[in-house]
Amino acid sequence: MDRTISLFSAEATGPGLPDLAGLLCCQGQITGFGRTAARLSVLVEESWRARALARECRSRGADAQVAAAECGSPQVRTSFRVDLLGLAEQWLRPGHTGPAEDDSGKAVPGGFRLSGAMLRMWALAAGRPEPGGYLLGVDPLAPGMHEELLAVLASLGVQARLLGPKAEQPAVRVSGRRKLAGLLELIGEPPAGAEAAWPELPPAGERRERTPGEPRRGAPAESPAQYLLEAVG
Repeated sequence: MDRTISLFSAEATGPGLPDLAGLLCCQGQITGFGRTAARLSVLVEESWRARALARECRSRGADAQVAAAECGSPQVRTSFRVDLLGLAEQWLRPGHTGPAEDDSGKAVPGGFRLSGAMLRMWALAAGRPEPGGYLLGVDPLAPGMHEELLAVLASLGVQARLLGPKAEQPAVRVSGRRKLAGLLELIGEPPAGAEAAWPELPPAGERRERTPGEPRRGAPAESPAQYLLEAVG
């Protein structure tokens, strides 16, 4: 199927080391070694994710190894590298050299701009479809980043919402056929083996759930006066 590639799509430019910032938008961690080098690592839920991410890292010049972490989950980890020091300096808060027990030490850098290639890395590490939508996992050890990531996504044209505190895992949700189509355009085709974890477009014309306060399609918009009258009884 022919399709137009967006200027911001992961396929529009060649792979580069800055793309690895997409892993820091989710559960990826960066650890600095003084002011000389840094290491990037990410725990994932499935082995295929680890293998795919290792290939993506290598294609960007950062050799990465796949191993089992102490908790038993698959982990992708680079060696300490001079060329990753910039990511550590950008993403670690002052006074932090890496993750602690209950704090990743990360913060969204000022002026950070997400790209389609970064978003693709995020999806490979922590993306999963659900009925009518798509979830992008966010770092439970960096709750201060969650709201900021919504703004970062919006600046790329991806409108999402943060799941509530009752969610099983913290994540942002993209829903609606048009929004999912835009997300797919940005992250490109899935690598082999990742098809089941990629966004799915709902059938055209499928009914979607209205948000609170949204008028029914074809119904006249409610005026402020009507709303006030209903609110006070």
